[in-house]
Amino acid sequence: MPKAVEPFEMHIDVQPEDIDRQGHVNNIVYVQWIQDAAVAHWRTIAPPGDRETILWVIRRHEIDYKRPAMPGDTVIVRTWIGNASRLRFERHTEILHAYDGHVLAIAKTVWCPLDVRTRKPVDVSPETRALFNAE
Repeated sequence: MPKAVEPFEMHIDVQPEDIDRQGHVNNIVYVQWIQDAAVAHWRTIAPPGDRETILWVIRRHEIDYKRPAMPGDTVIVRTWIGNASRLRFERHTEILHAYDGHVLAIAKTVWCPLDVRTRKPVDVSPETRALFNAE
């Protein structure tokens, strides 16, 4: 199984519906890409038992927009785990132009694990903690 502290990447083609009235990708689309990458990363690396018993909620987003993504662009969404405590996992994300690597946005999101049945905060397994903790 790969180590989670290594960045996980997705390539995404900008779709016509991603474009807002200003002619570039809408900020809500960036938020969706951040969430999509986090979910894909979790599904790729988490142990099967935890994927079935844990769901994640976002406690906080911080996004700095650097450059716009435009119609026809392909972007790379790169994400990795930063600090993790019992119920607080920092996830870092960069969104880059695929063709030149320029940073379009950087984000830090704080996630909390919940028990899928009770919807209450829950500890992750030691195996998952080891995979999803940069320290």
